[in-house]
Amino acid sequence: MNLDKIQKFGRYLSNMVQPNIGAFIAWGLITAFFIPTGWFPNETLNKLVSPMLTYLLPILIAYSGGNMVYGHRGGVVGSIMAAGVIVGSSIPMFLGAMITGPLGAFLIKKLDEIISPKIPTGFEMLINNFSAGILGMILAIISLYLIGPAVESISNVLSGGVQKLVDLRLLPLVSIIVEPAKIFFLNNAINHGVFSPIGVQQVTEAGKSIFFTIETNPGPGLGVLLAYSIFGKGGSKATAPGAAIIHFFGGIHEIYFPYILMNPILIIALIIGGMSGILTTLILNGGLTAVPSPGSIIAMLAVTPKGGFIATIGSVLISAVITFLLASIFVRKSKAEGNLEEAIQKSKSNKNLNSNNTEIKEEIKSQANEISFEDALKNNIKINKIVVACDAGMGSSAMGATMLKKLAQEKGIENITIVNSAISNLDDSADIIITQKSLTTLAKEKMPHKIHLSINNFMDKNFYNEVLEKIKENK
Repeated sequence: MNLDKIQKFGRYLSNMVQPNIGAFIAWGLITAFFIPTGWFPNETLNKLVSPMLTYLLPILIAYSGGNMVYGHRGGVVGSIMAAGVIVGSSIPMFLGAMITGPLGAFLIKKLDEIISPKIPTGFEMLINNFSAGILGMILAIISLYLIGPAVESISNVLSGGVQKLVDLRLLPLVSIIVEPAKIFFLNNAINHGVFSPIGVQQVTEAGKSIFFTIETNPGPGLGVLLAYSIFGKGGSKATAPGAAIIHFFGGIHEIYFPYILMNPILIIALIIGGMSGILTTLILNGGLTAVPSPGSIIAMLAVTPKGGFIATIGSVLISAVITFLLASIFVRKSKAEGNLEEAIQKSKSNKNLNSNNTEIKEEIKSQANEISFEDALKNNIKINKIVVACDAGMGSSAMGATMLKKLAQEKGIENITIVNSAISNLDDSADIIITQKSLTTLAKEKMPHKIHLSINNFMDKNFYNEVLEKIKENK
């Protein structure tokens, strides 16, 4: 399986979990506060923990997965199928929901393709409702008797293997995989596809999980950025302090990837720093009650259980310090100043971006169904909403949308809504959709009748200025 396919798979897993992170955090906070060992033990409120974990969270994941395949109808049938896998197992069925949600949606989509042309006029609603209901019933039964027990067996094997690593104190070795994988944007596949399901199961047994701290720890990235802030040269030194603040407090890890690509040997510092953070958490018996998203120190502290703050803070600080010390050696020995812009483009190429330095005017001519941005303005098509979209709809696109809003305000452009979104959540309300180059095709497939603009870097102020100027001129 090549990198492109792995990234696509990781993106798919992420898009099932990311829209529901708020629900995970709500469950984690309820767990931290109200279980018998929590901050404020409460027998009544503790009753929320089990139903949310067992039913709410898996069904939300299943619905999101089904909705991506076949809209609301797919989400409903996928959720029905997930109900079977939930009842058919004795552990939280996050993995099962990730399977049954998209599968149920795919099957109802294929069934509709077969029967829809044959439905008599006037019977559409009746047949559509009953076809979804009957298929959902069958799939729920199959899930209960077959898929549920099978997924539970697989989960038990995986959990047993992971527990063995914990018992042998070998868990820090996962940093050898995790830290390099993050640079290639595989963090979502690892975090949401592997760590989160295992972590949630651990929380039900121990009230916390170390797996929520591994990929999300901002310490290693902070260490690298601090090394550049002190010992870097030229543009890398000038930009590193601001990047460190965004990374550590905002939780946007992607911002430090270009600094690694300027000097790839820094991967060693990240791995050792990550290992030290995991080892610290193990020694101090730490863990979190839910996945912190985004991976900032603020989010980590928010889901830290009672008595766990020393472990959480200690793991972040130690990993940051060790990474900083090692990274400082590599950064100081590097004689070249390093081309940050070139590294940014290389980082984008790891996300399957075409890093050709096309002129902004050529980017603005990106077309959607043969209607360019300029043609839309000449024909007086009103621009009411601009959406800046990326994979998860959180980190990089959020920064881009914020910059675009500020520039629009400075230019006195009002009555235009500017938001960020995941590509999977794009809807018909958008007039202009801005994406990174490699994702523009995906966005066009989702919303083919919109104006699509491609950008190299979501922080490209010149690009946004030219877009806004053209809108302002044609008002």
